Amino acid sequence: MRETTTKVMAGPRPVVCSGPSGVGKSTLLKKLMKEYEGVFGFSISHTTRKPRPGEQNGIDYHYVTRDVMQAGIGNGDFIESAEFSGNLYGTSKAAVQEVQSKNLICLLDIDMQGVKNIKKTDLNPMFISIQPPSMEILEKRLRGRKTESEESLQKRLQTAKIEMEFSKEPGAFDVIIINDNLDDAYAKLKDALKEEIDKVKKVSS
Repeated sequence: MRETTTKVMAGPRPVVCSGPSGVGKSTLLKKLMKEYEGVFGFSISHTTRKPRPGEQNGIDYHYVTRDVMQAGIGNGDFIESAEFSGNLYGTSKAAVQEVQSKNLICLLDIDMQGVKNIKKTDLNPMFISIQPPSMEILEKRLRGRKTESEESLQKRLQTAKIEMEFSKEPGAFDVIIINDNLDDAYAKLKDALKEEIDKVKKVSS
């Protein structure tokens, strides 16, 4: 198989989902993967942060040391990477290629910085922004998780404000979904992806 440094393997068009922490992205994507088994594959990101209770290496994230991750970034192994709250996060080319090689739509859960980086590549994904109904509701959801210190929570809220402003820029996203009601948001997400889902089903059948 011919490899190049910039091309990502041919396969179904990937889908980038972005939105503030606490907006419900993971819940929506898990529902999608469950309903459309054999259509979607999740690109597992790398991170230098420690696993939270219940998280598993190779399932939730690839947990690596800062040295390993920085070496990979330096080698050009990552499509995008970002630092948040003192930890590195990133999507490796290998993780996306692994999903695409199985004729699956690769789902990427990526922050604003990552979205900007991916726009500079030739990955050509569909960009979807998942947003909260309001900053107040987002803050309530984040506080309800009880996984953040006050300092970390304020950082996440500040980042969310910047992300919301970015999403208003023309062409930033192909689809914007407000997650006010999970079932409604999920229906909109499925509708946005219908064409891509049908393409994969045709190839698989």
